[in-house]
Amino acid sequence: MKKSLGTKLFAMPSPVWVVGSYDANDQPNIMTVAWGGICCSAPPCIAISLRKSRLTYANILQQKAFTINIPSVQHIAETDYIGLVSGKNTDKFEVTGLTPMRSDNVNAPYVNEFPLAFECKLLHAIEMGAHTQFIGQILGVKADEEILDSNGTPLASMINPLISSASDRSYYAFGEYLDQAYSPGLAFLENHEGELN
Repeated sequence: MKKSLGTKLFAMPSPVWVVGSYDANDQPNIMTVAWGGICCSAPPCIAISLRKSRLTYANILQQKAFTINIPSVQHIAETDYIGLVSGKNTDKFEVTGLTPMRSDNVNAPYVNEFPLAFECKLLHAIEMGAHTQFIGQILGVKADEEILDSNGTPLASMINPLISSASDRSYYAFGEYLDQAYSPGLAFLENHEGELN
C-alpha cells in the first residue's frame, strides 16, 4: 500500500547542470541548476527554471542567451561550489579554476572543462510562481571528442554526468547499462495489438 506524501518535489533523478551567462559588463557567470530538461524536439529546445533573485535570471533576460554545461562526476566539488555562492559578489570561474569560453552561436560562455555544452537562444520566459522557466532553442552543441562514439554521438558512459535526488538532496552517478531504448518493451508488442505512442 502506498503512503500519501502530499505535494513534494521528489522527482528523480534530476540533472545537475551548470548554466553559463554574461552580465551587462560581459562578465561570465555560472550557476548550478537541477530543475531542467529537454522540452521540444523541433525546434530542439531545453528548459531550466530559476528564481528571480539569481544573477543568471537577470543575465538571461538581458542577453537573451545561455549555455547548459554537463559536468562529469570528477567535477563534483566545482559544480557544488558553483551552486553555493552568488556571482553577484564572486567570480566562480576564478575560484574554481574553470575556463569560460565564448560560444560561437549565442552571447553566453560555456565551461571548457565540462565535456558537453548546449548553446541556447532564449525563446520564452514563463512565470511559474517561485521560479521562472526559461526555454532556450539549442543553436549549437560543443562536445569533447573523447565522449563521442564512432557516429559522433555523445555517450553517457563516457561523460559520466552528475545526477541528483531532490528527496535526499544528494548527488549520484549513473548506474549500470541496462538495454537500448525501444527494445525491452517489444515483447509486449509481440503479444498484444496496439499502436506506438
